[in-house]
Amino acid sequence: MTMIPEEYQIKNVIHQDTFLVNGELKKWTGKTTPVYSTISSTPNYEPTLLGSIPFMGETEALEAVDAAYNAYKNGQGLWPTMKVSDRIKCMENFVGQMKSTRTEVVKLLMWEIGKSLGDSEKEFDRTVEYIYDTIESLKELNSHSAHFEKVQGVNAMVRRGPLGVVLCLGPYNYPLNETFSLLIPALIMGNPVIFKPAKHGVLLISPLLEAFRNSFPKGVINILYGRGREVATPVMQSGKVDLLALIGNSKSAIALQDQHPNKNRLRLILGLEAKNPAIVLPDADLDLAIQECIAGSLSFNGQRCTALKVLYVHESIAEEFNARFAAKVDELKYGNPWEKGVMLTPLPEVEKPNYIQELIDDATAKGAKVINAKGGRRTENSIFPAVVFPVNKDMRVYHEEQFGPIVPILTFKDIQEPLNDMAASSYGQQVSLFGQDIKTIAPLIDALVNLVCRVNLNSSCQRGPDVFPFTGRKDSAVGTLSIHDALRSFSIRTFVASKDNAYNNAILQELLNSKESNFINTDYIL
Repeated sequence: MTMIPEEYQIKNVIHQDTFLVNGELKKWTGKTTPVYSTISSTPNYEPTLLGSIPFMGETEALEAVDAAYNAYKNGQGLWPTMKVSDRIKCMENFVGQMKSTRTEVVKLLMWEIGKSLGDSEKEFDRTVEYIYDTIESLKELNSHSAHFEKVQGVNAMVRRGPLGVVLCLGPYNYPLNETFSLLIPALIMGNPVIFKPAKHGVLLISPLLEAFRNSFPKGVINILYGRGREVATPVMQSGKVDLLALIGNSKSAIALQDQHPNKNRLRLILGLEAKNPAIVLPDADLDLAIQECIAGSLSFNGQRCTALKVLYVHESIAEEFNARFAAKVDELKYGNPWEKGVMLTPLPEVEKPNYIQELIDDATAKGAKVINAKGGRRTENSIFPAVVFPVNKDMRVYHEEQFGPIVPILTFKDIQEPLNDMAASSYGQQVSLFGQDIKTIAPLIDALVNLVCRVNLNSSCQRGPDVFPFTGRKDSAVGTLSIHDALRSFSIRTFVASKDNAYNNAILQELLNSKESNFINTDYIL
Protein backbone atom coordinates (compact mmCIF):
# COMPACT_ATOMS: atom_id res chain seq x y z
CA MET A 1 0.00 0.00 0.00
CA THR A 2 1.32 3.44 -0.89
CA MET A 3 1.45 6.18 1.70
CA ILE A 4 -1.61 8.43 1.79
CA PRO A 5 -0.63 12.06 1.13
CA GLU A 6 -1.13 14.28 4.16
CA GLU A 7 -3.92 16.36 2.59
CA TYR A 8 -6.03 13.28 1.83
CA GLN A 9 -5.66 11.49 5.15
CA ILE A 10 -8.74 11.02 7.32
CA LYS A 11 -7.82 12.80 10.53
CA ASN A 12 -11.27 13.56 11.92
CA VAL A 13 -14.27 11.32 11.56
CA ILE A 14 -17.58 13.08 10.87
CA HIS A 15 -20.35 12.12 13.26
CA GLN A 16 -23.28 13.79 11.54
CA ASP A 17 -25.42 14.53 14.59
CA THR A 18 -27.66 17.22 13.11
CA PHE A 19 -30.27 17.17 10.38
CA LEU A 20 -31.92 20.04 8.56
CA VAL A 21 -35.65 20.45 8.94
CA ASN A 22 -37.83 23.57 8.83
CA GLY A 23 -34.81 25.89 8.62
CA GLU A 24 -33.19 24.45 11.73
CA LEU A 25 -30.19 22.17 12.23
CA LYS A 26 -31.74 19.87 14.82
CA LYS A 27 -29.67 17.73 17.14
CA TRP A 28 -29.88 13.98 16.60
CA THR A 29 -29.57 11.82 19.70
CA GLY A 30 -31.05 8.57 18.39
CA LYS A 31 -29.61 5.49 16.73
CA THR A 32 -26.80 6.01 14.20
CA THR A 33 -25.28 4.08 11.31
CA PRO A 34 -21.48 3.95 10.88
CA VAL A 35 -20.09 5.05 7.52
CA TYR A 36 -17.09 3.05 6.29
CA SER A 37 -14.87 3.45 3.27
CA THR A 38 -13.71 0.29 1.51
CA ILE A 39 -10.34 2.08 1.16
CA SER A 40 -7.88 1.08 3.86
CA SER A 41 -5.83 3.55 5.92
CA THR A 42 -3.57 0.81 7.27
CA PRO A 43 -0.94 -1.45 5.66
CA ASN A 44 -2.95 -4.53 6.67
CA TYR A 45 -6.30 -4.15 4.97
CA GLU A 46 -9.28 -2.98 6.95
CA PRO A 47 -12.14 -0.62 6.02
CA THR A 48 -11.75 2.97 7.24
CA LEU A 49 -14.33 4.48 9.56
CA LEU A 50 -15.34 7.87 8.12
CA GLY A 51 -18.06 8.72 10.61
CA SER A 52 -21.72 8.08 11.25
CA ILE A 53 -25.15 9.31 10.17
CA PRO A 54 -28.53 9.35 11.90
CA PHE A 55 -30.74 6.27 11.47
CA MET A 56 -34.05 8.04 11.08
CA GLY A 57 -37.58 6.75 10.91
CA GLU A 58 -41.20 7.72 10.44
CA THR A 59 -41.26 10.50 13.06
CA GLU A 60 -38.48 12.52 11.40
CA ALA A 61 -39.81 11.72 7.92
CA LEU A 62 -43.23 13.15 8.75
CA GLU A 63 -41.66 16.18 10.43
CA ALA A 64 -39.81 16.92 7.16
CA VAL A 65 -42.98 16.37 5.12
CA ASP A 66 -44.91 18.82 7.29
CA ALA A 67 -42.11 21.40 7.06
CA ALA A 68 -42.08 21.22 3.25
CA TYR A 69 -45.89 21.12 3.06
CA ASN A 70 -46.17 24.20 5.26
CA ALA A 71 -43.47 25.99 3.26
CA TYR A 72 -45.57 25.42 0.14
CA LYS A 73 -48.76 26.29 2.06
CA ASN A 74 -51.06 25.31 -0.82
CA GLY A 75 -49.09 27.60 -3.13
CA GLN A 76 -49.37 30.57 -0.75
CA GLY A 77 -46.00 30.11 0.99
CA LEU A 78 -43.15 32.59 0.86
CA TRP A 79 -41.06 30.42 -1.51
CA PRO A 80 -43.63 29.57 -4.22
CA THR A 81 -44.91 33.17 -4.37
CA MET A 82 -41.49 34.82 -4.19
CA LYS A 83 -40.15 36.92 -7.06
CA VAL A 84 -37.93 34.93 -9.41
CA SER A 85 -35.14 37.45 -8.80
CA ASP A 86 -35.32 36.77 -5.04
CA ARG A 87 -35.20 33.00 -5.48
CA ILE A 88 -32.14 33.53 -7.70
CA LYS A 89 -30.49 35.58 -4.91
CA CYS A 90 -31.04 32.69 -2.48
CA MET A 91 -29.43 30.27 -4.94
CA GLU A 92 -26.48 32.62 -5.57
CA ASN A 93 -25.99 32.87 -1.81
CA PHE A 94 -25.95 29.06 -1.57
CA VAL A 95 -23.48 28.44 -4.41
CA GLY A 96 -21.18 31.17 -3.04
CA GLN A 97 -20.98 29.31 0.28
CA MET A 98 -20.77 25.93 -1.45
CA LYS A 99 -17.55 26.90 -3.25
CA SER A 100 -15.71 27.21 0.08
CA THR A 101 -16.35 23.48 0.82
CA ARG A 102 -14.56 22.19 -2.31
CA THR A 103 -11.50 20.67 -0.59
CA GLU A 104 -13.57 18.82 1.99
CA VAL A 105 -16.23 17.57 -0.43
CA VAL A 106 -13.62 16.35 -2.96
CA LYS A 107 -11.80 14.44 -0.22
CA LEU A 108 -15.05 12.79 0.90
CA LEU A 109 -15.95 11.88 -2.70
CA MET A 110 -12.66 9.97 -2.92
CA TRP A 111 -13.07 8.15 0.38
CA GLU A 112 -16.78 7.47 0.29
CA ILE A 113 -17.20 6.23 -3.29
CA GLY A 114 -13.63 5.66 -4.49
CA LYS A 115 -13.83 8.30 -7.24
CA SER A 116 -10.43 9.43 -8.54
CA LEU A 117 -9.09 12.82 -7.48
CA GLY A 118 -9.48 14.30 -10.98
CA ASP A 119 -13.03 13.00 -11.38
CA SER A 120 -13.98 14.15 -7.87
CA GLU A 121 -12.70 17.67 -8.59
CA LYS A 122 -14.51 17.61 -11.94
CA GLU A 123 -17.76 16.54 -10.24
CA PHE A 124 -17.59 19.41 -7.76
CA ASP A 125 -16.64 22.05 -10.34
CA ARG A 126 -19.22 20.82 -12.84
CA THR A 127 -21.91 21.05 -10.14
CA VAL A 128 -21.01 24.66 -9.31
CA GLU A 129 -21.04 25.47 -13.02
CA TYR A 130 -24.41 23.68 -13.34
CA ILE A 131 -25.92 25.92 -10.65
CA TYR A 132 -24.69 29.11 -12.33
CA ASP A 133 -25.92 27.89 -15.73
CA THR A 134 -29.31 27.04 -14.21
CA ILE A 135 -29.57 30.57 -12.79
CA GLU A 136 -28.77 32.06 -16.23
CA SER A 137 -31.29 29.76 -17.91
CA LEU A 138 -33.99 30.80 -15.45
CA LYS A 139 -33.27 34.48 -16.13
CA GLU A 140 -33.73 33.79 -19.83
CA LEU A 141 -36.93 31.83 -19.23
CA ASN A 142 -38.25 34.64 -17.03
CA SER A 143 -37.50 37.34 -19.60
CA HIS A 144 -39.33 35.36 -22.31
CA SER A 145 -42.38 35.14 -20.05
CA ALA A 146 -42.41 38.76 -18.82
CA HIS A 147 -44.99 40.09 -21.25
CA PHE A 148 -48.65 39.91 -22.18
CA GLU A 149 -49.79 38.32 -25.41
CA LYS A 150 -53.14 39.00 -27.04
CA VAL A 151 -54.94 36.19 -28.87
CA GLN A 152 -58.58 36.24 -30.05
CA GLY A 153 -59.52 39.11 -27.76
CA VAL A 154 -57.83 37.66 -24.65
CA ASN A 155 -54.76 39.11 -22.93
CA ALA A 156 -52.61 36.55 -21.10
CA MET A 157 -49.35 36.40 -19.20
CA VAL A 158 -48.01 32.84 -19.28
CA ARG A 159 -45.31 31.82 -16.81
CA ARG A 160 -44.07 28.67 -15.18
CA GLY A 161 -45.17 27.95 -11.63
CA PRO A 162 -44.04 25.40 -9.02
CA LEU A 163 -45.65 21.97 -8.70
CA GLY A 164 -45.50 21.51 -4.92
CA VAL A 165 -43.52 19.31 -2.53
CA VAL A 166 -40.68 17.31 -4.12
CA LEU A 167 -39.06 14.15 -2.72
CA CYS A 168 -35.52 14.06 -4.09
CA LEU A 169 -33.36 10.92 -4.05
CA GLY A 170 -29.97 10.93 -5.78
CA PRO A 171 -27.55 8.13 -6.79
CA TYR A 172 -24.33 7.06 -5.07
CA ASN A 173 -22.16 7.22 -8.20
CA TYR A 174 -22.65 10.99 -8.67
CA PRO A 175 -23.86 11.88 -5.18
CA LEU A 176 -23.21 15.58 -5.72
CA ASN A 177 -23.69 16.28 -9.43
CA GLU A 178 -26.65 14.08 -10.33
CA THR A 179 -28.38 14.74 -7.02
CA PHE A 180 -28.04 18.49 -7.59
CA SER A 181 -29.32 18.11 -11.15
CA LEU A 182 -32.64 17.29 -9.43
CA LEU A 183 -32.34 19.41 -6.32
CA ILE A 184 -31.29 22.75 -7.84
CA PRO A 185 -34.00 23.11 -10.54
CA ALA A 186 -36.64 21.79 -8.11
CA LEU A 187 -35.73 24.50 -5.58
CA ILE A 188 -35.21 27.42 -7.93
CA MET A 189 -38.62 26.88 -9.56
CA GLY A 190 -40.30 27.40 -6.18
CA ASN A 191 -40.80 23.84 -4.93
CA PRO A 192 -39.98 22.92 -1.31
CA VAL A 193 -37.82 19.76 -1.21
CA ILE A 194 -37.32 16.76 1.06
CA PHE A 195 -33.90 15.32 0.21
CA LYS A 196 -32.39 12.03 1.31
CA PRO A 197 -28.74 11.49 0.28
CA ALA A 198 -27.69 8.19 -1.33
CA LYS A 199 -26.42 5.21 0.69
CA HIS A 200 -22.81 5.99 -0.31
CA GLY A 201 -21.61 9.57 -0.66
CA VAL A 202 -23.73 10.75 2.25
CA LEU A 203 -21.15 12.47 4.47
CA LEU A 204 -20.09 14.78 1.66
CA ILE A 205 -23.42 16.58 2.14
CA SER A 206 -22.37 17.48 5.73
CA PRO A 207 -20.15 20.45 4.76
CA LEU A 208 -23.11 21.90 2.81
CA LEU A 209 -25.74 21.78 5.56
CA GLU A 210 -24.94 25.27 6.90
CA ALA A 211 -25.09 26.72 3.39
CA PHE A 212 -28.51 25.15 2.82
CA ARG A 213 -29.78 26.45 6.15
CA ASN A 214 -28.41 29.97 5.60
CA SER A 215 -29.61 30.37 2.03
CA PHE A 216 -33.25 29.30 1.91
CA PRO A 217 -36.40 30.14 3.90
CA LYS A 218 -37.48 27.62 6.53
CA GLY A 219 -38.97 24.39 5.28
CA VAL A 220 -37.77 24.94 1.70
CA ILE A 221 -34.99 22.35 1.96
CA ASN A 222 -35.21 19.47 4.44
CA ILE A 223 -32.49 16.82 4.63
CA LEU A 224 -33.15 13.34 6.05
CA TYR A 225 -30.75 10.47 6.72
CA GLY A 226 -31.32 6.74 6.88
CA ARG A 227 -32.62 3.91 4.74
CA GLY A 228 -35.11 4.58 1.98
CA ARG A 229 -37.74 2.20 3.33
CA GLU A 230 -37.53 3.80 6.79
CA VAL A 231 -37.80 7.45 5.70
CA ALA A 232 -38.86 7.69 2.04
CA THR A 233 -41.78 5.27 2.50
CA PRO A 234 -43.62 7.31 5.17
CA VAL A 235 -42.90 10.49 3.17
CA MET A 236 -44.74 8.99 0.18
CA GLN A 237 -47.50 7.46 2.29
CA SER A 238 -48.33 10.93 3.63
CA GLY A 239 -49.77 11.81 0.21
CA LYS A 240 -48.24 15.28 0.53
CA VAL A 241 -45.55 14.73 -2.12
CA ASP A 242 -46.44 16.17 -5.52
CA LEU A 243 -43.34 15.08 -7.41
CA LEU A 244 -40.92 12.16 -7.02
CA ALA A 245 -37.45 12.99 -8.39
CA LEU A 246 -35.21 9.93 -8.30
CA ILE A 247 -32.04 8.78 -9.98
CA GLY A 248 -31.56 5.12 -9.19
CA ASN A 249 -33.26 1.88 -10.17
CA SER A 250 -36.78 1.17 -11.33
CA LYS A 251 -37.53 -1.22 -8.44
CA SER A 252 -37.08 1.65 -5.97
CA ALA A 253 -39.08 4.02 -8.17
CA ILE A 254 -42.00 1.58 -8.50
CA ALA A 255 -41.95 0.72 -4.78
CA LEU A 256 -42.13 4.42 -3.85
CA GLN A 257 -44.86 5.23 -6.37
CA ASP A 258 -46.91 2.36 -4.95
CA GLN A 259 -46.79 3.98 -1.49
CA HIS A 260 -48.48 7.18 -2.70
CA PRO A 261 -52.25 7.25 -2.02
CA ASN A 262 -52.96 9.31 -5.18
CA LYS A 263 -50.63 7.94 -7.84
CA ASN A 264 -52.49 9.74 -10.62
CA ARG A 265 -51.50 13.07 -9.02
CA LEU A 266 -47.85 12.13 -8.52
CA ARG A 267 -45.51 13.59 -11.12
CA LEU A 268 -42.29 11.74 -11.87
CA ILE A 269 -38.77 12.69 -12.90
CA LEU A 270 -36.75 9.49 -13.00
CA GLY A 271 -33.27 8.57 -14.22
CA LEU A 272 -33.16 4.78 -14.16
CA GLU A 273 -31.19 1.83 -15.54
CA ALA A 274 -29.57 1.55 -18.92
CA LYS A 275 -27.67 -1.10 -20.85
CA ASN A 276 -26.04 1.17 -23.40
CA PRO A 277 -24.48 -0.76 -26.29
CA ALA A 278 -21.58 0.08 -28.54
CA ILE A 279 -21.83 -1.04 -32.16
CA VAL A 280 -18.46 -1.36 -33.92
CA LEU A 281 -18.87 -1.54 -37.70
CA PRO A 282 -16.32 -3.24 -40.02
CA ASP A 283 -14.86 0.08 -41.23
CA ALA A 284 -14.47 1.63 -37.76
CA ASP A 285 -11.20 3.31 -36.81
CA LEU A 286 -10.12 0.67 -34.30
CA ASP A 287 -7.68 2.90 -32.42
CA LEU A 288 -10.48 5.36 -31.77
CA ALA A 289 -13.16 2.72 -31.10
CA ILE A 290 -10.98 0.89 -28.56
CA GLN A 291 -10.01 4.11 -26.77
CA GLU A 292 -13.65 5.27 -26.56
CA CYS A 293 -15.00 1.83 -25.58
CA ILE A 294 -12.49 1.58 -22.72
CA ALA A 295 -13.43 5.03 -21.45
CA GLY A 296 -17.11 4.26 -22.00
CA SER A 297 -17.16 0.89 -20.28
CA LEU A 298 -14.64 1.42 -17.46
CA SER A 299 -14.58 5.10 -16.40
CA PHE A 300 -15.28 5.06 -12.66
CA ASN A 301 -15.09 1.25 -12.86
CA GLY A 302 -18.21 1.11 -15.08
CA GLN A 303 -20.38 2.51 -12.27
CA ARG A 304 -22.28 4.95 -14.49
CA CYS A 305 -25.78 4.69 -15.91
CA THR A 306 -24.32 6.03 -19.18
CA ALA A 307 -21.52 3.41 -19.24
CA LEU A 308 -21.17 1.13 -22.26
CA LYS A 309 -22.46 -2.13 -20.82
CA VAL A 310 -22.33 -4.38 -23.88
CA LEU A 311 -20.15 -4.20 -27.02
CA TYR A 312 -21.34 -5.47 -30.41
CA VAL A 313 -18.34 -5.98 -32.71
CA HIS A 314 -18.67 -7.02 -36.35
CA GLU A 315 -17.40 -10.57 -36.79
CA SER A 316 -14.90 -9.54 -39.50
CA ILE A 317 -12.90 -7.38 -37.06
CA ALA A 318 -13.71 -9.11 -33.76
CA GLU A 319 -10.43 -11.01 -33.42
CA GLU A 320 -8.28 -7.89 -33.80
CA PHE A 321 -10.63 -5.70 -31.72
CA ASN A 322 -10.78 -8.21 -28.86
CA ALA A 323 -7.03 -8.79 -28.69
CA ARG A 324 -6.22 -5.09 -28.69
CA PHE A 325 -9.09 -4.14 -26.37
CA ALA A 326 -8.15 -6.83 -23.82
CA ALA A 327 -4.49 -5.75 -23.88
CA LYS A 328 -5.45 -2.10 -23.32
CA VAL A 329 -7.72 -3.02 -20.40
CA ASP A 330 -4.83 -4.89 -18.76
CA GLU A 331 -2.71 -1.73 -19.04
CA LEU A 332 -5.18 0.32 -16.97
CA LYS A 333 -3.76 1.51 -13.68
CA TYR A 334 -5.45 0.42 -10.46
CA GLY A 335 -4.89 2.31 -7.22
CA ASN A 336 -6.32 4.60 -4.60
CA PRO A 337 -8.21 7.68 -5.87
CA TRP A 338 -5.44 10.22 -5.15
CA GLU A 339 -2.74 8.26 -7.02
CA LYS A 340 -1.59 9.86 -10.27
CA GLY A 341 -2.88 8.37 -13.52
CA VAL A 342 -5.22 5.94 -11.77
CA MET A 343 -8.22 4.75 -13.81
CA LEU A 344 -9.48 1.87 -11.67
CA THR A 345 -10.21 2.43 -7.98
CA PRO A 346 -11.67 0.51 -5.02
CA LEU A 347 -15.37 -0.29 -5.30
CA PRO A 348 -17.57 1.45 -2.71
CA GLU A 349 -20.03 -1.45 -2.41
CA VAL A 350 -18.62 -4.28 -0.32
CA GLU A 351 -20.74 -6.87 -2.16
CA LYS A 352 -19.88 -5.69 -5.72
CA PRO A 353 -16.73 -7.84 -6.31
CA ASN A 354 -18.73 -10.99 -5.45
CA TYR A 355 -21.53 -9.93 -7.79
CA ILE A 356 -19.09 -9.35 -10.68
CA GLN A 357 -17.55 -12.76 -9.93
CA GLU A 358 -21.02 -14.35 -10.17
CA LEU A 359 -21.47 -12.80 -13.62
CA ILE A 360 -18.03 -14.08 -14.70
CA ASP A 361 -18.76 -17.59 -13.39
CA ASP A 362 -22.18 -17.68 -15.07
CA ALA A 363 -20.73 -16.53 -18.41
CA THR A 364 -17.79 -18.96 -18.36
CA ALA A 365 -20.10 -21.85 -17.42
CA LYS A 366 -22.13 -21.02 -20.55
CA GLY A 367 -19.25 -20.91 -22.99
CA ALA A 368 -17.55 -17.53 -22.62
CA LYS A 369 -13.93 -16.88 -21.68
CA VAL A 370 -12.26 -14.03 -19.81
CA ILE A 371 -9.97 -12.85 -22.62
CA ASN A 372 -7.75 -10.42 -20.67
CA ALA A 373 -4.98 -11.84 -18.48
CA LYS A 374 -5.82 -9.76 -15.39
CA GLY A 375 -9.60 -10.10 -15.70
CA GLY A 376 -11.27 -11.10 -12.44
CA ARG A 377 -8.20 -10.67 -10.17
CA ARG A 378 -9.41 -9.84 -6.68
CA THR A 379 -8.28 -7.70 -3.79
CA GLU A 380 -10.27 -7.03 -0.62
CA ASN A 381 -12.08 -4.06 -2.18
CA SER A 382 -11.83 -4.54 -5.95
CA ILE A 383 -12.03 -6.88 -8.88
CA PHE A 384 -10.02 -6.18 -12.02
CA PRO A 385 -12.20 -5.62 -15.11
CA ALA A 386 -13.02 -8.84 -16.92
CA VAL A 387 -13.46 -8.73 -20.70
CA VAL A 388 -15.85 -11.59 -21.45
CA PHE A 389 -16.27 -13.17 -24.92
CA PRO A 390 -18.25 -14.59 -26.66
CA VAL A 391 -21.37 -13.55 -24.77
CA ASN A 392 -24.81 -14.98 -25.59
CA LYS A 393 -28.36 -14.27 -24.49
CA ASP A 394 -28.43 -17.11 -21.96
CA MET A 395 -25.87 -15.28 -19.80
CA ARG A 396 -26.80 -12.99 -16.92
CA VAL A 397 -24.23 -10.40 -18.02
CA TYR A 398 -26.14 -9.96 -21.29
CA HIS A 399 -29.37 -9.01 -19.48
CA GLU A 400 -28.33 -7.45 -16.17
CA GLU A 401 -27.05 -3.90 -15.81
CA GLN A 402 -23.70 -4.82 -14.25
CA PHE A 403 -22.79 -1.34 -12.96
CA GLY A 404 -19.23 -2.49 -12.41
CA PRO A 405 -15.99 -3.70 -14.02
CA ILE A 406 -17.04 -6.38 -16.52
CA VAL A 407 -17.23 -5.86 -20.29
CA PRO A 408 -19.35 -8.32 -22.32
CA ILE A 409 -18.56 -8.58 -26.06
CA LEU A 410 -20.79 -10.12 -28.74
CA THR A 411 -20.17 -10.42 -32.46
CA PHE A 412 -22.70 -9.72 -35.17
CA LYS A 413 -22.87 -10.51 -38.86
CA ASP A 414 -25.95 -8.50 -39.85
CA ILE A 415 -26.59 -5.04 -38.37
CA GLN A 416 -30.20 -6.06 -37.81
CA GLU A 417 -29.03 -8.29 -34.92
CA PRO A 418 -28.00 -5.47 -32.55
CA LEU A 419 -30.96 -3.38 -33.73
CA ASN A 420 -33.37 -6.21 -32.87
CA ASP A 421 -31.68 -6.69 -29.48
CA MET A 422 -32.02 -2.99 -28.69
CA ALA A 423 -35.68 -3.04 -29.72
CA ALA A 424 -36.29 -6.03 -27.43
CA SER A 425 -34.37 -4.47 -24.52
CA SER A 426 -36.19 -2.90 -21.56
CA TYR A 427 -33.85 0.08 -21.82
CA GLY A 428 -33.36 2.92 -24.26
CA GLN A 429 -30.93 5.57 -23.08
CA GLN A 430 -27.96 5.87 -25.47
CA VAL A 431 -25.80 4.02 -28.00
CA SER A 432 -22.26 4.48 -29.32
CA LEU A 433 -21.83 3.88 -33.04
CA PHE A 434 -18.36 3.41 -34.54
CA GLY A 435 -17.87 3.59 -38.31
CA GLN A 436 -17.36 6.02 -41.19
CA ASP A 437 -19.22 4.94 -44.35
CA ILE A 438 -22.12 7.38 -44.48
CA LYS A 439 -24.22 5.06 -46.68
CA THR A 440 -24.18 2.59 -43.77
CA ILE A 441 -24.29 5.14 -40.97
CA ALA A 442 -27.15 7.29 -42.31
CA PRO A 443 -29.95 4.68 -42.17
CA LEU A 444 -28.53 3.36 -38.91
CA ILE A 445 -28.73 6.77 -37.25
CA ASP A 446 -32.31 7.13 -38.51
CA ALA A 447 -33.24 3.84 -36.82
CA LEU A 448 -31.19 4.32 -33.64
CA VAL A 449 -32.66 7.72 -32.74
CA ASN A 450 -36.01 5.92 -32.42
CA LEU A 451 -34.60 3.27 -30.09
CA VAL A 452 -32.58 5.50 -27.75
CA CYS A 453 -32.40 9.22 -26.93
CA ARG A 454 -28.78 9.92 -27.80
CA VAL A 455 -26.63 8.43 -30.57
CA ASN A 456 -22.92 9.02 -29.96
CA LEU A 457 -21.02 8.87 -33.22
CA ASN A 458 -17.48 7.53 -32.78
CA SER A 459 -17.56 8.50 -29.11
CA SER A 460 -18.52 6.93 -25.80
CA CYS A 461 -21.87 7.52 -24.11
CA GLN A 462 -22.04 10.32 -21.56
CA ARG A 463 -24.40 12.69 -19.85
CA GLY A 464 -22.90 16.10 -20.59
CA PRO A 465 -22.64 18.80 -21.65
CA ASP A 466 -25.52 19.66 -19.32
CA VAL A 467 -27.21 21.91 -21.90
CA PHE A 468 -28.10 18.79 -23.93
CA PRO A 469 -31.23 16.79 -23.02
CA PHE A 470 -30.57 13.83 -20.75
CA THR A 471 -33.37 11.27 -20.83
CA GLY A 472 -34.26 7.79 -22.01
CA ARG A 473 -36.96 5.62 -23.50
CA LYS A 474 -38.77 2.65 -21.94
CA ASP A 475 -37.47 1.76 -18.45
CA SER A 476 -34.50 4.16 -18.61
CA ALA A 477 -36.11 7.50 -17.69
CA VAL A 478 -39.20 9.62 -17.14
CA GLY A 479 -38.81 13.33 -17.87
CA THR A 480 -35.81 15.18 -19.29
CA LEU A 481 -32.89 16.64 -17.41
CA SER A 482 -30.81 19.32 -19.03
CA ILE A 483 -30.36 22.81 -17.68
CA HIS A 484 -33.13 24.02 -20.01
CA ASP A 485 -35.45 21.01 -19.64
CA ALA A 486 -35.10 20.51 -15.88
CA LEU A 487 -36.56 23.97 -15.18
CA ARG A 488 -39.58 22.90 -17.21
CA SER A 489 -39.75 19.42 -15.68
CA PHE A 490 -39.99 20.88 -12.16
CA SER A 491 -42.68 23.42 -13.05
CA ILE A 492 -46.00 23.79 -14.85
CA ARG A 493 -47.28 26.42 -17.28
CA THR A 494 -49.75 28.66 -15.54
CA PHE A 495 -51.21 31.98 -16.61
CA VAL A 496 -53.49 34.92 -15.94
CA ALA A 497 -55.96 35.78 -18.69
CA SER A 498 -58.57 38.51 -19.13
CA LYS A 499 -60.83 39.69 -21.92
CA ASP A 500 -59.38 42.57 -23.83
CA ASN A 501 -61.54 45.53 -22.77
CA ALA A 502 -60.93 48.94 -21.18
CA TYR A 503 -62.04 47.84 -17.71
CA ASN A 504 -59.71 44.78 -17.52
CA ASN A 505 -56.83 46.52 -19.27
CA ALA A 506 -56.86 49.36 -16.73
CA ILE A 507 -56.60 46.80 -13.89
CA LEU A 508 -53.76 44.94 -15.62
CA GLN A 509 -51.93 48.19 -16.25
CA GLU A 510 -52.30 49.16 -12.59
CA LEU A 511 -51.02 45.74 -11.52
CA LEU A 512 -47.96 46.23 -13.70
CA ASN A 513 -47.31 49.80 -12.57
CA SER A 514 -47.76 49.06 -8.85
CA LYS A 515 -45.48 45.97 -8.85
CA GLU A 516 -47.82 44.54 -6.19
CA SER A 517 -47.89 41.13 -7.90
CA ASN A 518 -44.81 38.93 -8.20
CA PHE A 519 -46.51 37.01 -11.02
CA ILE A 520 -47.79 39.91 -13.14
CA ASN A 521 -44.66 41.91 -13.80
CA THR A 522 -42.42 42.69 -16.72
CA ASP A 523 -39.19 42.96 -14.75
CA TYR A 524 -36.10 41.91 -16.68
CA ILE A 525 -33.40 40.19 -14.60
CA LEU A 526 -29.87 41.00 -15.77
